[in-house]
Amino acid sequence: MRPPRLLAAVAGAPALLGARAAAPPSRLSGAGGTAPAPDRPRTRHTLRAWAELLRVSALFTVPGDALAGAAAIGRRPDRGTALAVGASLCLYEAGMALNDWADRDEDAVDRPHRPIPSGRIAPGAALAAAGALTAAGLALAARAGRPALAVASSLAATVWAYDLHLKHTKAGPAAMAAARTLDLLLGATATAGRGDPDGHDGTSSVRPSAAAAHPAPGSGNPTSVSASVSASASVPVSPRAALPAALLLGAHTYAVTSVSRHEAQGGSTAAPLAALAATTALGAAVAHERPGAARRDRGTPDRLLLTAFAGAYLRTAGPPLLHAALNPSPPLTQRAVGGGIRAMIPLQAALAARAGSSLGGLAVMGLVPLARSLARKVSPT
Repeated sequence: MRPPRLLAAVAGAPALLGARAAAPPSRLSGAGGTAPAPDRPRTRHTLRAWAELLRVSALFTVPGDALAGAAAIGRRPDRGTALAVGASLCLYEAGMALNDWADRDEDAVDRPHRPIPSGRIAPGAALAAAGALTAAGLALAARAGRPALAVASSLAATVWAYDLHLKHTKAGPAAMAAARTLDLLLGATATAGRGDPDGHDGTSSVRPSAAAAHPAPGSGNPTSVSASVSASASVPVSPRAALPAALLLGAHTYAVTSVSRHEAQGGSTAAPLAALAATTALGAAVAHERPGAARRDRGTPDRLLLTAFAGAYLRTAGPPLLHAALNPSPPLTQRAVGGGIRAMIPLQAALAARAGSSLGGLAVMGLVPLARSLARKVSPT
């Protein structure tokens, strides 16, 4: 898909140039008089352009992938999870820069305010940034071990294939869905264990159940209970346990990508209607706890959190999609895409809580106010 476009950049370059021409040569900043005063506004102008190119306000939708992946395999976030978050952020931003580089000719017609067609960022600089960010993401994934590097390499290949070719084909939504699916699996793989010379053997530190940790009086030999807990703590964890959660996130991404293909021209009622039906089904599916013995004794607060996260997902994604279906104009279609992007955060939180990590879900939801605050300065669409 073509990632959502940002709003027009702030004006003011002519004013800056005029102020600079009018300033006397003797007006220098600092006690030593070593730098012209207008350099600071110019720096802010450049930073603003890069923030638009990289859609920095959408970055808060990325860390939840790794946290949900860790929760899906029953692990607490650790160093591997942090490395996966860093790799995901780099690869996500690489995709943003590469997307605008690949679409620079089309944007010159449809979105001349974008950083590249407006001349605020050179095409070569955007392409170089995409390459450097990809390399940084793969390097971080390599620190998490060979399995994580393999997943990250597949993710990077999917991102580049999408931006350079697939987004203009019918396979575009599927490619973007595959990228998000791989991103959650990257978090699960990096957390599960690295199996490398650093001493990580790929075994789990799964928390024992309450029944095992605190046996009822007269329930048996405490020594045998302790042995069983110790054995459960060394059971190998397969990242494939995170596949159901990854597919749910991928399904949401597919729905949002299908809508985003019409954000420039609008006119499609079927796409937002189909996405609305998909998000409703996903919200209902996520709200039901994953079956399993470890989830049967979940308390009411955990269940309420899961319901709240699923409700937040539906409230964030649903209304904008309904509005776009009723009036498929470009502004409302773009708003629906923005709502779908923001809805990824409560969806990730619900997936973490569904897997038994209520604290992980709360941590992910903590990103919502940060994303909302930054979105007021740099729109994610």
